[in-house]
Parts: sequence; C-alpha cells; structure tokens
Amino acid sequence: MDKIETYKEMVNSFSALEVKGATMPYTSVNGNMFSFFSKDGQLSIRLSEKDRDKFIKQHKTGLSIQHGVIMKEYVVIPDSLFKKPTILEECLKKSYDYALTLKPKSTTRKKNK
Repeated sequence: MDKIETYKEMVNSFSALEVKGATMPYTSVNGNMFSFFSKDGQLSIRLSEKDRDKFIKQHKTGLSIQHGVIMKEYVVIPDSLFKKPTILEECLKKSYDYALTLKPKSTTRKKNK
C-alpha cells in the first residue's frame, strides 16, 4: 500500500475526520488544516510547540518547507513511520487535538459582487 492510501485509511479510522482535497490530500477541523500531503509525497502534520520539538528530536526530522516557505507548526513525517501505524495514528491524534485548540476559521469564501 502506498503512503497516500495508508494516510487515507488511517484518517478514515477516526470517525470525525475525512480526507479532503483532490490533488493535495489534507485534513482540517474548524477551518484549520492539520495534516497534508505535499506534491512531492511528504506527509506533514501540525503540532503544538512542545510536541513539535519532541517529535523532531525523536524522529530525526524537521519542519515542513512548502514553496520555499518554512511552515513553523508543521513537521515532516519520516517514511519509516508509515511502517508503524500505531505511532502514525498517535501523531495524527495529537495533530487533531492541537487543531481543536486553534481559533476556528470561516470555511466559506466571500462572494465577489
């Protein structure tokens, strides 16, 4: 099974979550994205500062960089974690829990007049 399929299967195991996005699969809650697959096939998740620092040290990874911009709250999930679904699910749960603490964002766009 490839990484995106593993990701989708894992997300589907959480009843409140669904994978969105046709070309860039992602998850969000209250208008806040908390995980996504980049076009180059890397999974990134959003974590609190405490969890982020611990995760980077523990898994020898770094912050996500998209289009030359460092995404300060997102860490790259190493490929090795796709072979450890329990740890990967724990990471997604922490990411989801963190996203729930963020200020909700409007998910509808304003119409142009």
